[in-house]
Amino acid sequence: MAEPIISLSGVTKTYKVGPNTLNAVADIDLEIDAGRMVSIVGHSGSGKTTLLSLIGGLTTPTDGTVKLDGTDIWALSDRELSLLRNRMIGFSFQFASLIPTLNLYDNVRLPSTFDGARSVDENRAQELLDIVGLGDRVYAFPSQLSGGEQRRVALARTLMNEPRLILADEPTGDLDEDTEAEILDIFKKINAEGVTVLIVTHSRSVAAQAEVTFKMHKGHLTEAPVNP
Repeated sequence: MAEPIISLSGVTKTYKVGPNTLNAVADIDLEIDAGRMVSIVGHSGSGKTTLLSLIGGLTTPTDGTVKLDGTDIWALSDRELSLLRNRMIGFSFQFASLIPTLNLYDNVRLPSTFDGARSVDENRAQELLDIVGLGDRVYAFPSQLSGGEQRRVALARTLMNEPRLILADEPTGDLDEDTEAEILDIFKKINAEGVTVLIVTHSRSVAAQAEVTFKMHKGHLTEAPVNP
């Protein structure tokens, strides 16, 4: 049997808040097989963004083990972990965070510049901009785009290094219904090509697009049906 692409065992993250200890994530076990589309729904402060950061190697767990494709990521050196993130994971956040001085083409191809040992097709940035419907605006700058268009460019950038896993944090957070539907359609197409997609969201309608949904509440994770 193949290793799950995500495997968490007893993962906990605590913070000191004055004299008190806050369990942002509390003793979570989770396995997600490759090629699945999974959502985690929960209110603000429930711990879902912290959990996503733990899975993506951005936050160190207080306790427990995080494995990606069988590799214990916190047993890696800083350089090894950085390479794994760059080669394996695509992060999609609520805000586009495009570099204003770079045109769309250079914003999209930026992740490929961080790993000189890996060859990336120079045409890929153009192809990705075509996929998100902005292929005719490669030389435009972020300031010339709407918020929804910037989000689509950011999603194209997420896909630049052909990640096997997409971690999306409120990817449709402040979008209108039409643009939200466009972004979700792109995620579904990516997933249909075999890429694992994990979305954390406060929106039940967004969460319901996934094959399986988990609910996050006060740092605890439970699998539960979600009605839009």
